Amino acid sequence: QVQLVESGGGLVQPGGSLRLSCVVSGAFFGIGPVAWYRESPGKQREWVACFLSSTNYADSVKGRFTISKDNAKNTVYLQMNNLKPEDTAVYYCNADVQVADGVTRRWNNYWGQGTQVTVSS
Repeated sequence: QVQLVESGGGLVQPGGSLRLSCVVSGAFFGIGPVAWYRESPGKQREWVACFLSSTNYADSVKGRFTISKDNAKNTVYLQMNNLKPEDTAVYYCNADVQVADGVTRRWNNYWGQGTQVTVSS
């Protein structure tokens, strides 16, 4: 059973920084594309950043957020700098993970449970 567990959220003042972590655990062969999403009250879940062979960012976070991955630790990070009140949301990790499927393998998509980020003075 593959699990994605996020951590690192919290309350921070505008202009501050946080680093979110997402640990992928369980039985799997590899991790493919990874991404971070966020969801604010009353809004749809939105894509924030992704990483496969290169990184891509939503315009709203470009230049402030950095996605990275530590393959040895099966962990994905989201470094968030110069945080703004509009960044307040629950942040979710998403990953394609290769798992066993009988004698073959297949790619499944997984979500974490989310971690709350609140930017307020």
